[in-house]
Amino acid sequence: MRRIAVVTAGLSQPSSSRVLADELAAAARRELTALDPGESVQVDVVELRVLAHSLVDNLLTGFPDAPLGEAIKQVTQSDGLIAVTPIFTASYSSLFKAFFDVLERDALAGKPVIIGATGGTERHSLALEHAVRPLFGYLRALVVPTAVYAASSDFGAAGGDTAGLAGRIGRAASEFATLVSRLDKSTPPDPYADVVPFDQLLGGQR
Repeated sequence: MRRIAVVTAGLSQPSSSRVLADELAAAARRELTALDPGESVQVDVVELRVLAHSLVDNLLTGFPDAPLGEAIKQVTQSDGLIAVTPIFTASYSSLFKAFFDVLERDALAGKPVIIGATGGTERHSLALEHAVRPLFGYLRALVVPTAVYAASSDFGAAGGDTAGLAGRIGRAASEFATLVSRLDKSTPPDPYADVVPFDQLLGGQR
């Protein structure tokens, strides 16, 4: 089974960021199924809106509560990530940044990622390239070439060509599925599987 984590930082309910995230997830699932029809795809959605207080507490204490801990686990143990943020003041939202601030170092290293964003007008589309992509580059994630920005005018618009929203979603999903399909499916070794018993460690100190 392939597992895709979807992180969306929309503040309203429903939000355009969640709508875009769901469209990207559906397209990624289709592309992965097409590449390997015999493999199932599980999608885990993390709504940061409901974790806002947990994120602030984690930033202050250094420890996640149970809901935030589960969200972190879903993201870090996934085969690929779809991350969508609304654009505020020409950059990602503070809620979006807070989530990635609490992840462990290298938690996303080598993980395929689709980045997406929403905003009121097309003027904010470059925020994906000057703000969001560098963030994931710093985290050493494998960000697909096609970033997907959706302005208010994109929703409900006829499309399907490569210049439209549907075309951008399809292209990003195809690039993402190619990266995910190339991942090593073997289970990583458990660092605690071969632990020296405590009494044996004490015996060595005598």
